[in-house]
Amino acid sequence: MSKLLDKLKTDILVADGAMGTLLYAEGLESCHAYYNISHPERILAIHKAYIDAGADIIQTNTYDAKRHRLKSFGYDNDVKQINQKAAEIARQAAGRNVFVLGTIGASRGLRQCDLSLEDIVKETVEQAQALLETEQLDGLLFETYYDREELEAVIKAIRPLTDLPLITNMALHEAGITEDGRPLVEALSHLVMLGADIVGLNCHLGPYHMIQSFKQVPLFAQSYLSAYPNASLLSFAGDDEKGQYRFSQNADYFEYCAQLFVEEGVRLIGGCCGTTPDHIRAIKRGIKNLKPVERKTITPLITEEELIDEIAKKETLADKAKKEVTIIAEIDPPKTLAIEKFIEGIKALDKKNIAAITLADNSLAKTRICNLSLASLLKNEIATPFLLHIACRDHNMIGLQSRLLGMDVLGFNQLLAITGDPTKIGDFPGATSVYDATSFKLLSLIKQLNHGKGYSGASLKRATHFTTAAAFNPNVRQLEKSNRLIERKIKAGADYFITQPIFSEEIIHQLGSLTKTYEQPFFIGIMPITSYNNAVFLHNEVPGIHLSEAFLEKLETVKDDKEACQAIALAESKKLIDCALEYFNGIYLITPFLRYDLTLDLIDYIQKRKP
Repeated sequence: MSKLLDKLKTDILVADGAMGTLLYAEGLESCHAYYNISHPERILAIHKAYIDAGADIIQTNTYDAKRHRLKSFGYDNDVKQINQKAAEIARQAAGRNVFVLGTIGASRGLRQCDLSLEDIVKETVEQAQALLETEQLDGLLFETYYDREELEAVIKAIRPLTDLPLITNMALHEAGITEDGRPLVEALSHLVMLGADIVGLNCHLGPYHMIQSFKQVPLFAQSYLSAYPNASLLSFAGDDEKGQYRFSQNADYFEYCAQLFVEEGVRLIGGCCGTTPDHIRAIKRGIKNLKPVERKTITPLITEEELIDEIAKKETLADKAKKEVTIIAEIDPPKTLAIEKFIEGIKALDKKNIAAITLADNSLAKTRICNLSLASLLKNEIATPFLLHIACRDHNMIGLQSRLLGMDVLGFNQLLAITGDPTKIGDFPGATSVYDATSFKLLSLIKQLNHGKGYSGASLKRATHFTTAAAFNPNVRQLEKSNRLIERKIKAGADYFITQPIFSEEIIHQLGSLTKTYEQPFFIGIMPITSYNNAVFLHNEVPGIHLSEAFLEKLETVKDDKEACQAIALAESKKLIDCALEYFNGIYLITPFLRYDLTLDLIDYIQKRKP
């Protein structure tokens, strides 16, 4: 057995506190991991400050030292150097009387990460191997893991690489509940089964809620418990321009809390965000003369699962498209308050008995009237259901969940989840693109809401009933390699797909071949051309869209005859529809420039040819 685990058999050990908090206090605000190279003396001084405060264990300054995290600062080729220098500095500070843990932070979580799980594991292994090669460590610490899937995959990959202790600290949004809505005890038990030697919590929660979380956790025979709470809840002080985020100055409170952690069976106690050497000094005082508890009373987590109702499942757009030709039509919300023509178009589409009318969410990053507001205004005036787009660009995670819950309350349960075009291409290029999530994370959030759990994992007391489409762009160079993207979106929660407009029969044939094995239906995007100039613009300025030379030549010969152009354009759209219906039941008609008369013509064509 390792010296660290042997020590934990009989003693409670004190870990260090936050590294970033002290670096911020000194004005060092860029890539913290690179300070191992650029400011080694400061990192060494912080380690020594925690040791002087009573820490029995310190961790390397490598929380953000994975390749994709370093890449954003231009240091992605320095993974090995940064991690190994950090281990060297930590061991220099620790000597041989203090334990050193190599720290590895999560990739998924509060910050967006678009890497596949396979790539995350690959980068984590790379970092772990760099740390292990130094032979300066007494264990590896995996911290701030909100996502169970990521942490479990990482432990499976790392456990065969080393006999050193593995410490796995999850992070929770809500006390006692993981991000996917499972009880903490279930998650920690599984980590023990996978070979974690110490399991516990760090970050986000302060001492009170972290202690409450441990009340459901037993004393494991094969593993010990750890806790690294934040100093407190986070507050914002000052005005918007010069304000700062602050934690409570409550170091002495940690002396009392340390005793409560010990009562819950925790044997390794440190600090996370906002904690300083003063907090560690207080923990050291709190555990003085205490020994680990050998038994504890478990307080089971009381869930509200029984409050989540089940309602009779209604036929969805996905169900319908699996059986028969199904038409949905899009009409863009207006940019101005002159909404008369928009409403006229909605009511005209409503008379056609189509499956849904879709409303975009500030498409192309251009400001339009809120689609949810327009749908709410019109829902009692038409019979056709609305399918609402929701873009990640304009909402943080709080806003996304709030908007989704609002949609459910208002009865809008058909969604298209999209990442959204970046603001720099729209009419407010100086605006901020939020992107807390991409469409993958949004799809996962919606799936979680459908299970009655919010983003934090807490019960909603009722499940939502969303049916969710994912967007798919077939206008790419190597369409045949798009399977992985489709499968990722299906795994995230896509019930069906809606494509970007297609202007080529060849692409439809390729897509038909590519998607024939998928159960999820595809709605093929068809957008009629409105003029010769419109065609030239699409052909030359929109990436991925190529119109046939024959079609362009036909339009050019009648480019000054509006009606003739329209007739040629509609004929071309009908050819594409015929081609699409050879493979797919779903047709997605996109109305250009509020020209709903063109959409009505195509609806009539499809409905007349339906068997």
